[in-house]
Amino acid sequence: MDPRFLSLAFGLFLIGGGAARVVTVSPGPLTRVEGQPVSIRCDVRDYGGPSEQDFEWEVSREAGGATVKMISTFDSAFSDASFSKRIASGDISVQRLEDNVAELKIGEVKARDAGVYICRTPSTDSIISGNYEAQVQLRVIPNTLKVYPETLPSSVPEGSELTLSCNVSRELTYPTYLSVSWLMKKGATSEEILTFGPQGDVTTGSKYSSRYLDGGVRLVNGRNGVFSLVISRVTVSDQGTYECNGTEWTHESGGKWTRIVASVKEMGTVTVTPTSHSLTVRASSTSTSSPSLLLSPGNTLSLFCNIFADNLAAISLEVTWLADNSTIISMDHSGLVISNTSSNGARAGRGEASLERIGKGEYRLGVRGVTGKDGGNYICRVRAFIEEEGPSTGGGRKWRKVAEKISNPVTVKVSEIKPNFTLTLEASVKPQKTGEPIELSCDVTNISKLPPGGRLGVSWEHTSLPDKGANTPPPKLIGSLDGYGNLLSDSTYKNRLDSGALGLSRVPPDTFKLRFLRTQKIDMGQYVCIVTAWSVSSQGDVVNVTKVKSSPLTLRWDTKSPTLNIVAKPIRKASVGGATFEMNCTVYPQNLGDWIGYAVYIKSQEGLESSVKTIMSLSPDNVVQHSNPNRRDSLVLSKTGATEFQFRLAGVQLSDRGYYWCDVTAFTKQHPEQSWTTAAKSESNKIEIDFQENGPSFSIAIHSDATSVYPWETAKMECSISVSGSSTRTGAALGQKEELEYEVRWFFTRFRGDQVMSEVASVGRNGVMKKTSRNSSSDVSIERKNSNTYQLNIYGTQDTDGGEYQCMVTPWYNSASSGLWTQAGELTSGKVFLSVRIAVAESLKLPLLYGAAASLGVGIFSLLLGLICAQCCCRNTAHTPRSRNKLLDLEMD
Repeated sequence: MDPRFLSLAFGLFLIGGGAARVVTVSPGPLTRVEGQPVSIRCDVRDYGGPSEQDFEWEVSREAGGATVKMISTFDSAFSDASFSKRIASGDISVQRLEDNVAELKIGEVKARDAGVYICRTPSTDSIISGNYEAQVQLRVIPNTLKVYPETLPSSVPEGSELTLSCNVSRELTYPTYLSVSWLMKKGATSEEILTFGPQGDVTTGSKYSSRYLDGGVRLVNGRNGVFSLVISRVTVSDQGTYECNGTEWTHESGGKWTRIVASVKEMGTVTVTPTSHSLTVRASSTSTSSPSLLLSPGNTLSLFCNIFADNLAAISLEVTWLADNSTIISMDHSGLVISNTSSNGARAGRGEASLERIGKGEYRLGVRGVTGKDGGNYICRVRAFIEEEGPSTGGGRKWRKVAEKISNPVTVKVSEIKPNFTLTLEASVKPQKTGEPIELSCDVTNISKLPPGGRLGVSWEHTSLPDKGANTPPPKLIGSLDGYGNLLSDSTYKNRLDSGALGLSRVPPDTFKLRFLRTQKIDMGQYVCIVTAWSVSSQGDVVNVTKVKSSPLTLRWDTKSPTLNIVAKPIRKASVGGATFEMNCTVYPQNLGDWIGYAVYIKSQEGLESSVKTIMSLSPDNVVQHSNPNRRDSLVLSKTGATEFQFRLAGVQLSDRGYYWCDVTAFTKQHPEQSWTTAAKSESNKIEIDFQENGPSFSIAIHSDATSVYPWETAKMECSISVSGSSTRTGAALGQKEELEYEVRWFFTRFRGDQVMSEVASVGRNGVMKKTSRNSSSDVSIERKNSNTYQLNIYGTQDTDGGEYQCMVTPWYNSASSGLWTQAGELTSGKVFLSVRIAVAESLKLPLLYGAAASLGVGIFSLLLGLICAQCCCRNTAHTPRSRNKLLDLEMD
């Protein structure tokens, strides 16, 4: 045989042997229920040829028995005649899922379909290798699954329990497993509640997971296939149609659970009745219904609240009793009683209330020692709560209010005889103008039926006169005396009562008085006295039993507005600097009371159009304040009379020139302990301080000996101040050291004409020099050559010091008139330009000299080195000529 052919065959064998065909079917054996659909999957891998493979299905009724052709993916004539009708009807079909995957489907499997199913794949491989068929056993068992649900009630009350019972069973012909599921159907969709099985495990729907964990949904296993699901504390959201789903499962090889048959049965439709529909509340005075009750003072009131509801056992109640919509007492759903009591344990003016539960849905209200205030319409309000699943935010039980109802009213009347009396209100003292006193008398006469131990109290009210076109303002409480004799007051009048400017009193036998020591404009209006009769209850409390209001009394008086007239007069005028200025201000008040205080402000302005400033002030309590603490010693403001004030300014300066006057504010009060109240304001006429002082005049000049310097040289510039005019002090030489002082500053800029200049150095009046930080390595100093000349020295100048220089001077002189140091105007000199030259010849002289010397030295050294080398290494020896005798001898031979 040709060796090349053998090599080719061996290569093809190696190629084909590397990938053997593998055909697999669904793992078995398969157990299915008669009448249910069956699907058997067949796939092939590691094959050769085209990607799309064909499949043939055969069946053998017995293992190892004859096979019957069933269906093929490529040959329509492949099927046996016994399957023709079922294939034509679609009951048996094959569906290609992928190129290498196909699935045999039987719509309704029959008992005779049990057997061994074989899947074959025709070979498309170049070399036969691997397996080309696979088989699986199919068992068909009868459908014996039975689901029997128990009928549900059509309606359940909110908060109660709902039990869903379902019997699921089957005949155990082959090992199969059961599961039961409960579903709730709303509309066309069903939602899973809970599933039990097939492995004995429990799964819940997404909306019921938390309720199952909290115990709101629980599973109860019964006997003989009965399973019960209990839903606790049902809500309106739990109403709907419930279904029971029984499922039979098989556990196939590989641990796979397969559902083989299921049956769903409707259990019924349940409606949840809200608590609000069944909750009813009835109130009565006895165990039987009674719409009203009549009591005498001191009796005990007993009222009953009866509560009815379909789910009374499942709800928790909060019961509250109200009288005329005012809460009396309540018991919350945990049993805690909360009473609307005062600090002494009883309701103000009412009997002592109690609340207790005497039976299921029955509560009793008790009020001991009733008074007239206990009368009214009583109702019982009930709120129903249902406990919810899950803990509350505080960690306790979680409650949800589901209903609230109120009972029928029960009218309670307390037959009490009220005291009777007559009131007369009159003004025993009437004011004629503001500031005069008022005294009002409220006489109580014809007193009858006042109980033993009873007493009288009074309240005074005032209503201000309305403004034009405005509504009448509401009345304000001035003050009152209660049944214990305590004085009570509104905040508007509290200060006047505390200070004694306003007083309330009782004059025997039964007259109440209101007195204002000094009236104000706001005190005009209507006055009313309200007398209250108080009695002592059985608990010892003082109870208000009746109240009588007098007729209003209107008071008016002349209300001329207070005015001030202030006159300012000069006592001493300042004609020269350093003199003393004195001014007297007299206040002429009109329409002011007796207790008057004045706040005086001394104000000034440089010109009539200039801004106003406050120099100093004097308060009504004679407290002096200065706006300029530096001149405290030269300013004096004092009160020289009841309405006279004097201002003194010592050592006037040029800056003190201008206009001065008094700004006065009048304050009043009705009692020394009372705070001041603003009454009127006014200003006096203006007094002018005007004098002239001719001080010295100054000029400034700048000079430099050299405008151009070399580096490292010292540059000098002088700033000279010239003084002319009158001397600074009488008899002193002009420019004398102790009479003139200067502040000198030097500025610098790099470029000629630049407006922005930086400060180089400065010297103050005290001679202390300050230098600013500079980038140059040079140093500067300021030297005072004489009393009026300052010199700037720049040491070790550099090229960065070149530029324009300028000096600014602020002169100070000792004023001849005041003896004070006075600042003159700031002076600015001209500019001097300083240039720093670079001398090229001078700068190159030393480098050239050093270079020439170095070159000469190197040349001499080179010559000497050459001579030494020539003497030592290159000696000249004599040449010895070679002998020719040997050559001649050779020629002769």
